[in-house]
Amino acid sequence: MTVTDRTHARHRLDDHLQNPVRFSIVAALDRAGTLGFREVRDAVEVTDSALSKQVAVLENAGYLSVGKAFVGKTPRTSLTLTRSGRDAWRTHLDALREIAGQPERDDPAR
Repeated sequence: MTVTDRTHARHRLDDHLQNPVRFSIVAALDRAGTLGFREVRDAVEVTDSALSKQVAVLENAGYLSVGKAFVGKTPRTSLTLTRSGRDAWRTHLDALREIAGQPERDDPAR
């Protein structure tokens, strides 16, 4: 194999999803679709500041969209996984499964 051959599954791992907090955010959104900022913060068990920083990275990558609204006078922020984010998540998970020796999610033998 040459240096330019990229057949090992690790080459399909997404750099944005290597961070454990971002990985956890995307996992939560993949299951739920859209969640409130507080729901994600509590599910991932991080501070508001830590979540904001990681959400900004994922938003800049096009992996999630951030919605802003008001409920009465209270601001609400919602997080939604984009199609691009969902595709990146699935590719990342498939690569992890391949590295771990597990069949991919679309494998009919599963």
